[in-house]
Amino acid sequence: MLDRLLSLYSISVSIAHTLVQVIRLIFESFRFAWNALTTNLLRTILSLLGVTIGIFAIIAVFTIVDSLENSIKNSFAFLGTNVINVEKWPYGFDGNYPWWKYMNRPQVTYAEYEFLDANLKYDNGVSIYAERGGNTFKQGNNSSSGNHLLGVSYTYADVFEFELESGRYFSPQENANAHNAAIIGVNIAEDLFPNASALGQTIKIRGLNYQVIGISKREGESIIGTPSKDNAVFIPYKAFLKLYYSGQYGGLGSTIAIKGSDADPGLLNLEAELQELMRRYRRLKPLDEDSFALNRTEAIANQIGIMFQAIGIAGWFIGGFAILVGGFGIANIMFVSVKERTNIIGIQKSLGAKNYFVLLQFLFEAIFLSLIGGGLGVFLVFLITLIPMGSLEVFLSFKNIILGLSVAAIIGVISGIVPAFMASRMDPVIAIRTQ
Repeated sequence: MLDRLLSLYSISVSIAHTLVQVIRLIFESFRFAWNALTTNLLRTILSLLGVTIGIFAIIAVFTIVDSLENSIKNSFAFLGTNVINVEKWPYGFDGNYPWWKYMNRPQVTYAEYEFLDANLKYDNGVSIYAERGGNTFKQGNNSSSGNHLLGVSYTYADVFEFELESGRYFSPQENANAHNAAIIGVNIAEDLFPNASALGQTIKIRGLNYQVIGISKREGESIIGTPSKDNAVFIPYKAFLKLYYSGQYGGLGSTIAIKGSDADPGLLNLEAELQELMRRYRRLKPLDEDSFALNRTEAIANQIGIMFQAIGIAGWFIGGFAILVGGFGIANIMFVSVKERTNIIGIQKSLGAKNYFVLLQFLFEAIFLSLIGGGLGVFLVFLITLIPMGSLEVFLSFKNIILGLSVAAIIGVISGIVPAFMASRMDPVIAIRTQ
């Protein structure tokens, strides 16, 4: 028992001694690095400039890319997430597919929406909607032009995010009976009712009166000009059909949108079920081609992601050359530092300093210097995010901060490993005699 206690005590003392050595090593490395910075400040600044510019270039590109990608993806939020749309036209066309086959396809109908709603199992909501742009809405002497009008089913809010600033959503009775009820965007509310609340008031759409029952929550402008709820009016789908015709072979096209279930990763079961039900409803024979398109909303997001990946690779090339120059600058500082401290290295080794202690001392110094340059580059990117850029919200993510500092640390290791190795292999007798 006593032997075991002595063994544990010995191990604890060894660990404590190692920790003290590591802390001492880090402290001395920081002290030497700070001396290197302050002794010849101009030389240090010029040497670190390459790392600063390189990290700035890479992180700035990634920050702008992430901000643009996020803004563009948010611009397509009106298409929904985890959603499959049943439509006449596909999002992507096969160049070998004759265009007239698409033209001859029937459009989706309200009866098909009801059929899918009643029979689907792998869904979290089914909706049908149709839209028309370029509308002018009026109220008394006020008007609002160039807006979108959407006819939506009662289940629209089950598929798409639909938040209200005030008022309420359509009731099932209003939807089923094609009541002239409307939910309007905040910009339209401000145009038509500048000095009063819009709730309970009436607006004219193509000569018909519609009662305002709700105002949608403000979304803000899209960076690429995609439709925003701020400039849209929503009415029941059947009320929309009183204004614009939408049939199987004419008029405006409608879209049936189906929200996928969380228990169906990849929406594979939902897609297979949709294909089977639509073919059954349209009485297609086994060898007949599909007369409809199943469009996944994430297809657009994937294409956007691929495009920005290519831009990110270009960012690595842009910053890579600057970092390469910065690496040579760090290496230059370290070679000079080793030469200036040869005598000190000899004294340290004569007093019992191990090779690894000297090596890590200079290596930590190189990493510290490189991190200073990288930190300055990241800070410059942060300053850019404070500049207003209109509808583009630029943000510096924690991931990019870590990336910038990690790249700087790696450059420090690569730049400092050779000088540190040379310092660790010095003969203490020869080194201590060096003046």
